[in-house]
Amino acid sequence: MSQLLDKAKNFIAEKVADMPKPEANITDVDFKDVTRQSVEYLAKVNVSNPYSTSIPICEIKYSFKSANREIASGTVPDPGSLKASDTTLLNVLVKVPHNIIVSLVKDIGADWDIDYQLDIGLVIDLPIIGNFTIPLCQKGEIKLPSISDFFA
Repeated sequence: MSQLLDKAKNFIAEKVADMPKPEANITDVDFKDVTRQSVEYLAKVNVSNPYSTSIPICEIKYSFKSANREIASGTVPDPGSLKASDTTLLNVLVKVPHNIIVSLVKDIGADWDIDYQLDIGLVIDLPIIGNFTIPLCQKGEIKLPSISDFFA
């Protein structure tokens, strides 16, 4: 009896592993705005849904790192759903406090940009499987706002 149960578990595990799953990638990270409290960056994430029904997104978690330390993190609660059999563009707003940017002066240097790593965890609710996290990571350089950006 236990052998039959093990075979059934293995069969189901193989079928679930072979199911198509949504795929995502970070397409862009750009400067968005300067507020009194922070500098805002906008990360654009494309997510393709292979299913013929929409899939709810539970949350989006992000961590923004520079100089080997986390400078911003947060969660976007209930960002909507993925369109059925289509690609959905998600915007993730990352707010970096001014005091953190000032502490990164060594990394900024003469070119007025910072090296960054953006980690995003896209948590979606897949039927049968349950919550499924799509991990994303992007490294690059991003420009800091100049004085003119404060008065634009």
